[in-house]
Formats: sequence, C-alpha cells, structure tokens
Amino acid sequence: MQEYLEKTTRDKVKMLQNATATTPLLEAAGDRNRGGGGCSRWWSKVLDVKEAKNQVLFSLPMILTSVSYYAIPLVSVMFSGHLGHLELAGATLANSWAFMTGFALMNGLSGALETLCGQGFGAKEYKMLGIYLQASCIISFFFSIVVSVCWFYTESILILLQQDPDISKSAALYMRYLIPGLFAYGPSQNILRFLQAQSIVMPLVFLSALPIALHFGIVYALVHWTTLGFKGAPLAASVSLWISMLLPAMYVICSKKFEPTWQGFSSESFGYIFTDLKLALSSAAMICLEDWAFEILVLLAGLMPNSELTTSLIATCVTTEAIAYMITFGLSAAASTRVSNELGAGNIDQAKSAMAVTLKLAVLLALIVVLTLAFGHNIWAGLFSDSPEIIKQFASLTPFLAISITLDSVPGVLSGFVDRLNMRSLRPSQHPLVDYIVQKLD
Repeated sequence: MQEYLEKTTRDKVKMLQNATATTPLLEAAGDRNRGGGGCSRWWSKVLDVKEAKNQVLFSLPMILTSVSYYAIPLVSVMFSGHLGHLELAGATLANSWAFMTGFALMNGLSGALETLCGQGFGAKEYKMLGIYLQASCIISFFFSIVVSVCWFYTESILILLQQDPDISKSAALYMRYLIPGLFAYGPSQNILRFLQAQSIVMPLVFLSALPIALHFGIVYALVHWTTLGFKGAPLAASVSLWISMLLPAMYVICSKKFEPTWQGFSSESFGYIFTDLKLALSSAAMICLEDWAFEILVLLAGLMPNSELTTSLIATCVTTEAIAYMITFGLSAAASTRVSNELGAGNIDQAKSAMAVTLKLAVLLALIVVLTLAFGHNIWAGLFSDSPEIIKQFASLTPFLAISITLDSVPGVLSGFVDRLNMRSLRPSQHPLVDYIVQKLD
C-alpha cells in the first residue's frame, strides 16, 4: 500500500512538472481570467491593443508638435482677452484673419515637402532634401511679403467685409505687430516637414514645446511689465514664432546627423522653385479651404448684434474645434504610414485592420475630448476671458460643440488619409484600401 501511495505521489509530481513546463503560470492564469470574466477577450474584439498602441506612440509627437505651434498665437489671444471685451474681440478676429490669410497658407505651402522630401529620402537622394527645403523657404518668403501687405491694411479690408469698426481697428493693430512672426512661421513649417520626412519626430516635441513654454513668460512680461499692453500680445507671438523657427534651424545646421541631407545653402535651389510650387499651390488650396470652413464663422459672427460677444464666443468655439481636429489629423498621419507599410509588403488585410483601428481611436479620443469639455468648459472659457457672460454663453454652446467634434472625428482621419494618398499620386479609385473604406461608408 505504501509503495502504491509513493508511486501515485511521484506520478502527480511529474504531471505538475510537465504542466508547468508546457504552460507558464501567468499564461494559464490569463486563460482562466479570459475564460471566467471574458473582459480581455471582449476588449480585444473591440480594439487591437497592440496596433492601437503603435499608432498612438507614432502620432503623439506629431499631435504635440502641431498643438504647440498652434498654441503660440492662441496664448497671446488669451492674454489679450483678460484686458477687456474689445481687446478679446479684436484679438480673436485678428487671430482668425491671420490663420485664414497667412498661417494656413504657409502650412499648405510646406505640404509639398511631404512628397518631395519623402521621395528624395526614399530614393536615397539625400542632397535633394536640403535643396527642396531651401526652395520651399524662398517660396514662403515671397508669399509672406504679399500676405504682410494684406495684413497691413487689415482695418480697411475688415470694414469692407462689414465688420464692426472698433473691433476692426483693434484687430488691425494686433495684426501689424504679428507681421514679423509670419516670416518665421513659413520656414518653421518647412523645417518641420523636412524632419518628418526623415522620421525624426521625437526631437520635434522638445523643439516645439520649449518655445511655447518660453512664450508664457514673454507674453506676460510684454503685456503686464511694459507700456505695450495690448500690443505686447502679438509682439510676443512674433518673438516666440522666431524662436520656434531658429531652434530647429540650428538643430539641422549644427547636428552631424543631417550632413547627408543638409549640405549648406546652394544657388541650385532656385532651379527647383517651380517644381516645388506646382505641388505647394495645390496643397495650400486644400489646407486653406479646410481652415476657411471654420474661420469664416468668426467673420459671420461679426455681422450679428452685440458683435463683441458673438465674435469672441464663435472664435473660442472654432479654436476648440481646431485643437480637437489636430488630434484626429495626427492619427491620420500614423494611419497613412502604417497602411503604406502594409500595402508595400502586400498585406492588404492588415492594412484594412490598421485603418479600422485608427477610426476607432479617433472616435475614442473625440469622446475623451467631449467629456473633458463637458466637465471643464467653464475652466476653458475662463482662459480667454474673466467675463461671467462669456463663460455662461460658452456653456450654452458646449453641447453643439461636442456634437460637432464627435461627428468630425471620422472625416478628419479619412480626409487626412486620402489627402496623403493623393500626395503620393495615387488615385483613390485605384487603391484597394480606399475602395474598401468607400464600400463601408456606402
């Protein structure tokens, strides 16, 4: 009997050892949890966590960089808003006018480098990246001169558009001190595309976060510690925009990493101006039309009664919508990269899966933004003005703004994705993934 018990014990020990050797304890526990609760299995069916993590990590630097550049003139508007109702209305109208006629144009003109530098880097023609960058900066400088003339006569143009004379005068004063920043914004966007084409994104986070951090101190000092007052806000934005251009420029010039792609200034770049301009104009038209759809609302608000209040409110809503749009557009950049990689490898099913994950992430992040806005709308409006009336009126517009952000999340991803496919000279009707998306939408 004793021998039988010893034998049985030895057999059980061997069975446990074999089970442990073949099935790790954590894995077995995970299987039991999945089998019991089903939570992990349910979540994995809703969202591919690994794919989502990769896309978020790739798009997060781009989102932070875009928001940082956008925040420099926005912070100046916030400081202006605490000086009074007229100052807030003038600054918000000027900021919208600046994006409509200048910043959006410069952002669009730099879009040509996504194609030119991307193709040059892929073809290992590294010298051409620096040539294209210089050609694009020349184009930006030329258009900055034209736009600055338009900005100088802002008051006359806004009055011609039936805007309030007092607000137009305040906006014109703001715009004149913002003109120097325009000449820095264009080159900064070109350098940004130059670095992104080489998959250098993490240094951009630091190079864009530092200027916005410094901007808070600069704008506070010029507005409250000098006699400039209201004029100090746009002047601070111009100073910070120049800092945001000089930092990445010095990084490119001084770093040995860019010796193959940046070989110094060359007169050869003048020969590629028209090559760059052909792509730049179409890209600028696309970006401008997208931004004008938002910013034109601010001009329409100036036609309504009590234009000081309505202009400030609509401009705050447009700004909120623009920041939310940057998140989904950053995701579209990650999606286009992932899908391009999978299609290049011939994995069409995985490309479809990657795009599906991006759409789910866009909706999820939009809901997070909406919830944040729902519980913190008073805090957000308080950053622009101390007026209880403006904060109260913004709260009444929050539900409509939440609906707009939610509905705009999916088109934001798809538009950015299809735009990038078009920039790669691919017709959507000839692309299997776009056909798949269109079928799903139909």
